[in-house]
Amino acid sequence: MEGSPGTARLPDARTVASADPYGDDLQLALALCYELHYRGFEAVPDTWEWDPDLLRFRAAMERAFLGALRADVPAPGGVAELLDDLLVEPADGHGVSHFLRDRGEHWQLREYAAQRSLYHLKEADPHLWVVPRLWGEAKAGMVAVEYDEFGAGRAERVHARLFAGLMDDLGLDSAYGRYLGACARQMLAVNNLMSLFGLHRAHRGSLVGHFAWVEVTSPPGSRRLAQALERVGAGPAAVHFYAEHVEADAVHEQLVRHQVVRGLMEEEPALAPDVAFGIAATDLLEDRFGAHLLGAWQAGETSLFAPL
Repeated sequence: MEGSPGTARLPDARTVASADPYGDDLQLALALCYELHYRGFEAVPDTWEWDPDLLRFRAAMERAFLGALRADVPAPGGVAELLDDLLVEPADGHGVSHFLRDRGEHWQLREYAAQRSLYHLKEADPHLWVVPRLWGEAKAGMVAVEYDEFGAGRAERVHARLFAGLMDDLGLDSAYGRYLGACARQMLAVNNLMSLFGLHRAHRGSLVGHFAWVEVTSPPGSRRLAQALERVGAGPAAVHFYAEHVEADAVHEQLVRHQVVRGLMEEEPALAPDVAFGIAATDLLEDRFGAHLLGAWQAGETSLFAPL
């Protein structure tokens, strides 16, 4: 049928259920389905975005992915406790940003940027879907943060545009989606999570939790990444992207905690477990992505399917 997948045969629910919910096949397929709601693909009709068969296929993958996360995420505590824990950094930090700051090489920073481009080239887009599902303080705070993410009305200041400048400085292709097929499944899962939460009203609390995790953890990590880029002699646009986030996200963290999260909890207190799940699930997937990067780099190997 014209304008639909036509005679293409999609995997059935049983096949999806037997797949690794964190594996390459499921995560890449889920990313492709989600991209139809963003910029789409050349030669793929826009009508495929809401094709019933594709939506059933996507729903089966989402059930598998969410089911695995709910099984693997430790029972989260209270929202305030989780956010407080994120603010406490261990004295002997050993995460990806610490590694890159202290001994990361130029090629590793390029790989990191290529992987993160899946998120940063659409940085604020999936979070926008929650705006019509909020009201009062939560909506006002969310829009205030998003306004900054979109450059406060200046196209050249849109954070996705700033990240494209970082990629240009590092000699990467800054075309949207350029590295989708090269990224590790762990990065695909990180990226897919926010689209899953964003596209479903039922997961609005989890999307707020995800958003809170991003904003709370950003300033210290961004400072270390700016230092790493300076150390390897990256260009000014590369350093500026993370330097900008040190200051901006310190403000955003306060808005998210005290206006978005608190406002949502006051309006819909029953969503507290969902917010906590969003925080904890994001933390789990980010930890797995970090472990993948460090494992590859410490072995002297690429974290991508092929070197850049």
